[in-house]
Amino acid sequence: MSSPNVSPVHLRQRRAVRPHLPMRPLWLCRVCAAAWPCPPARLLLTMEYRRDRVALSVYMAGQLFDATADLITLNPNPAPTPVELFERFLAWTTYRARRDTDPAGG
Repeated sequence: MSSPNVSPVHLRQRRAVRPHLPMRPLWLCRVCAAAWPCPPARLLLTMEYRRDRVALSVYMAGQLFDATADLITLNPNPAPTPVELFERFLAWTTYRARRDTDPAGG
């Protein structure tokens, strides 16, 4: 099994690659220091869970739960809003099918 969150591009270059994992309790990416899940982590997680998007949502819901406790403890005033946390951890996990026709039938 391949390492989670490891870029396949870097694997092809045969370099050691650090996975895009969260640095707790800050919830920043250990590699790029962006808010986790950073875009590379999202892409890699989407690839890893490509056959089970529900499992991806469940996994990210668990990460949201842990991050909420950590981030509110670190930054009680102002704490991240529920909307911000939802957008960051869960909104991107939903699959949106591309529609070639108007859903209203027009």
